[in-house]
Amino acid sequence: MNAKPDVQLPAVSVIMPVLNEERHLRGAVQAILAQEYAGEMEVVIAIGPSTDRTEEIAAELVAETASGNKRVHTVPNPSGRTPAALNAAIKASRHPIVVRVDGHGMLSPNYIATAVRLLEETGAQNVGGIMHAEGENDWEHAVAAAMTSKIGVGNAAFHTGGQAGSAETVYLGVFRRAALEQQGGYNEEFIRAQDWELNFRIREAGGLIWFSPELKVSYRPRPSVKALAKQYKDYGRWRHVVARYHEGSINLRYLAPPTAVCAIAAGIVVGAALTPLGFVIPGGYLAAIVAGSLPAGKGLPLKARLQIPVALATMHMSWGFGFLTSPKALARKVIASRRPAVLTDAH
Repeated sequence: MNAKPDVQLPAVSVIMPVLNEERHLRGAVQAILAQEYAGEMEVVIAIGPSTDRTEEIAAELVAETASGNKRVHTVPNPSGRTPAALNAAIKASRHPIVVRVDGHGMLSPNYIATAVRLLEETGAQNVGGIMHAEGENDWEHAVAAAMTSKIGVGNAAFHTGGQAGSAETVYLGVFRRAALEQQGGYNEEFIRAQDWELNFRIREAGGLIWFSPELKVSYRPRPSVKALAKQYKDYGRWRHVVARYHEGSINLRYLAPPTAVCAIAAGIVVGAALTPLGFVIPGGYLAAIVAGSLPAGKGLPLKARLQIPVALATMHMSWGFGFLTSPKALARKVIASRRPAVLTDAH
């Protein structure tokens, strides 16, 4: 029997926006360079105005790969904004497949090979998988458990897993360059939620976004309560912008945190001013997150398990507060920058 001829794999550009990522940058890039992928590959890091050793580490990576076939390049991102970094990296890259990775994300060994195969099998314009949160200390273990539990994030497939299939959006993403160029890249007004907005335009143009649990990226959670609170406040704020930008995109999962914030606040006021019965609401919420943290923390050290309710409350309350306080002026500014989806000739 004759062996099948080798199939030429498409060349891949990995783009990475970074800002103050000295803790994880080297590990993230090494996970890319170690990919089990036989095709040509380059890594383009868009560096924001960092105050730590990010630029120095990036320069070391450029020098270390200068003579290899998997080279690292850097481009400046003066604004420090993620969508601007992504667009700068896309512009500086050159290959037909574009893989988005964050500076604190670690690709599983066969991530790129699997994604390229899925693009071919499904005909999708973008494929993505699971944001697999992993901690390095007790607090981060607690946050990771909260971020991968349904009580923490609802039924979001890219957090908790699920069946392969079409999706509204995916975590990070592996794109066909043609789709990115057709849509003009990311909308730089979306400081957060830029992935959702770009995927919306791709879908509106008739393209397929595909989720697969075969794809996994290890994610390092924020290292403190304050950092986690800011992250989730921004998520909530920008999710409300998305809801105003695209009517009909909101669902009960997104409304749960702001509803909880309002109910708990009302319960505390009623409990303090009128009747102790008002405290039933915040008390019930506390009991629910404590109960929900038990299965989420299975197998973790006691100190990590004890911090899961703190992580859950921080995520819920910060997201809800950000959603409720998201200014209409921000949504109006973003809506004014709306980019209509660019249809293919077939549409």
